[in-house]
Amino acid sequence: MLAIRLKRMGAKHRPYYRIVVSENDRTPRGAFLEEIGFYHPVSPKKDFKVDEEKVRYWLSKGAQPSDTLRHLFKKNGIA
Repeated sequence: MLAIRLKRMGAKHRPYYRIVVSENDRTPRGAFLEEIGFYHPVSPKKDFKVDEEKVRYWLSKGAQPSDTLRHLFKKNGIA
């Protein structure tokens, strides 16, 4: 089963996340199939950029977004 999830990057107390598609049984820091965007929650603008076409493609293939990403997609009008 496929999952769309956040992969944590960055320093202590200064996280940023890459939005990746991976197998559900892999660890969040492990191998992934494709990187489709990023999210910077600590920046003043809370940057969130994602390739909408790729999100729709992976959702059509049965990938399930994490709860956080489901909320971010809904907030930004994606899926």
